[in-house]
Amino acid sequence: MDQSAGCTAAGEHAIERCINSIYEDWLPNRTGKLADYIPELAAVDPDPFGIAVASVGGKLWSCGNVDTEFTIQSVSKAFTYCLALELLGRKRVFRQVGVEPSGDAFNAIVFDPRTNRPFNPMVNAGAITISTLLYEALGNEAMDFLLRQLSEAAGRKLRVSEEVYRSEAATGHRNRAIGHLLLSVGATQGPVEPGLDFYFRQCSILVTVADLAMMGATLANLGRNPVTGASVFEPRAVRDTLSVMLTCGMYDYSGNWVLDVGVPCKSGVGGGIVGAVNRQIGIATFSPRLDEKGNSVRGLHAFKHLADEFGLHSFECTNVGSEFLRLLI
Repeated sequence: MDQSAGCTAAGEHAIERCINSIYEDWLPNRTGKLADYIPELAAVDPDPFGIAVASVGGKLWSCGNVDTEFTIQSVSKAFTYCLALELLGRKRVFRQVGVEPSGDAFNAIVFDPRTNRPFNPMVNAGAITISTLLYEALGNEAMDFLLRQLSEAAGRKLRVSEEVYRSEAATGHRNRAIGHLLLSVGATQGPVEPGLDFYFRQCSILVTVADLAMMGATLANLGRNPVTGASVFEPRAVRDTLSVMLTCGMYDYSGNWVLDVGVPCKSGVGGGIVGAVNRQIGIATFSPRLDEKGNSVRGLHAFKHLADEFGLHSFECTNVGSEFLRLLI
């Protein structure tokens, strides 16, 4: 075995050992609670825990409940934003939705006072605006288009949980209020209900932690699925999306996230988190118990551990982690 092959094998073993260690250490942790404001999410098993890492070279490491399906929820916001940038252009999207962290809860009914527009696309107001824009552009084909693109990113055909969709649609009164307020201030042109229905459906797409890791790796690979080679997202849109994920993707914990972890990520109240280390790896975790800000408790700690272990922070001063990971891809 030549030296580079030996380093690669050692690196692969290190990732496998690390994610298994995180899994064993945090599996007994039972802190946090389910997202009880959506009835179907309040009824899920709170105990599953899965971790997956996918490289831009197509390799996958995983442990725990990697085949358990859960709804993507707010993780979808990153991908719909990326697609809106590609389809509608930066100028149109930036005119409708800002890119500044809000400091408020993800479901806050608050707009940027300077522009009267949503602060960013990773909070509900911004994501509903993005969904409405996509629906305006694609009409009744919007959901089929989104499912097709996300399936290409995941490398398998995805589907919607009709049970969760119906639960969200029946109880999503706050999101409806946000949608109508967006219309009243001119942030969207309406009609409101079809865009909201599209939003509820996109949040109800079923994924596994392995799917999310591959979707993250697709973003990290400049929009191209590392295994199939399918071109899913336009590179410039990926750059903008990763930038907003870094600063706004973890609800109102985003500032601490940039400081402590420094990886572009998006979390969801279904318990999933997806991250992308540019041109290197995608990372995903799944654990349904959430902290008070709506982020997965186990998932947060898994990402922190991985970032520390392999130097994944975007501003890592030693660059040791980046050099190490290059051996894997």
